[in-house]
Amino acid sequence: MNLSSPSKENVAYMVEQIKEKLKMVNAGALRSEDFSEECYDDLYDLYEMVMKRDTFSPSEIQAIVTELGTFRK
Repeated sequence: MNLSSPSKENVAYMVEQIKEKLKMVNAGALRSEDFSEECYDDLYDLYEMVMKRDTFSPSEIQAIVTELGTFRK
């Protein structure tokens, strides 16, 4: 998938991939429709960081989810 340009499809893809990687129990709380293309660069940076890691501590997951919350419209 080409994530170089902002689009609703790319935003949705990144949000879904982050949710899967974090194995979120309440994944329904983060819906890709709640994110706009305005936060694309920040979301992409967070996506890149999450995809590079294999494991996360509970506090790291909480911090990532909190950060995602700041990107919501």
